[in-house]
Amino acid sequence: MKLGSHVKMRGKEMFLGSAKEAASYGANAMMIYTGAPQNTVRKDLSLMKIEEGKKYMEDHGIEEVVVHAPYIVNLGNNKDQSKYEFAIEFLANELKRADALGAKQVTLHPGAHVGLGAKAAIENIAHGLDEALKASKDVSIALETMAGKGTEIGRTFEELSEIIEKCSENDRLSVTFDTCHANDAGYDVKNGFDDVLSEFDQIIGLNRLKVVHLNDSKNECGAHKDRHANIGFGTIGFDSLNYIAHHPQLEDVPKIMETPYVGEDKKNSFAPYAYEIAMLKNQAFDSKMLDKVKDGQGIL
Repeated sequence: MKLGSHVKMRGKEMFLGSAKEAASYGANAMMIYTGAPQNTVRKDLSLMKIEEGKKYMEDHGIEEVVVHAPYIVNLGNNKDQSKYEFAIEFLANELKRADALGAKQVTLHPGAHVGLGAKAAIENIAHGLDEALKASKDVSIALETMAGKGTEIGRTFEELSEIIEKCSENDRLSVTFDTCHANDAGYDVKNGFDDVLSEFDQIIGLNRLKVVHLNDSKNECGAHKDRHANIGFGTIGFDSLNYIAHHPQLEDVPKIMETPYVGEDKKNSFAPYAYEIAMLKNQAFDSKMLDKVKDGQGIL
């Protein structure tokens, strides 16, 4: 089982610091943003401590790194052509950064139509992906399943399949399956994950499922809201998420948690990942986990 979480990449240690953080959680996989997810400011590759990070990963059994593109990249709307072209260019450069970091998958929110309609957005996304993928031969773009809030594209397997079919470089397209997003989009991952997986296989193909975002949800199935909860403390529940984490058909797929930090406020909050990883490895829910995270400040 490949299991990890989002980890930071910042400060002097950059990628080396990411690997150290992942190892401190007992992870053997990790996901990073190459900079802040809310903007497109990125440091030069020479400053990212890449080789040191790769060596630390190798020495500490971290098998896989996934890159997540920033939220603000929107290929769905081309009304402002300059913004659309910038999004394509940024994504192309993100693929180059991912390649240098040793990542094989770049998770991407497909985009939002912002009034253009889903049909036009899917055409825009497919074109943008074709252009961006020219930047790298080895890295795939893993389109993420979305919750369906606002004008998001990718809220159904059919929408993702249509994007893939329209992209001429579709051998380089994969999917990130987010359990919270799928739940909020209306897929019953809590009570019928095998049926959901079968539907995914029929519409998209299980061979394209390359990343799982393992998140609980604060919302009921079909709420279209996208609010993550800690493992076992949401509406999906520990048993269902543990089942997904250990699912035999997903054994080689990295499961990445993006669950909330635990604490009273941003200044006093701690990563839950060491505890969540331990629960999933032991396959046993700890109802006192949130208190333990605060007491131990996120360290087992």
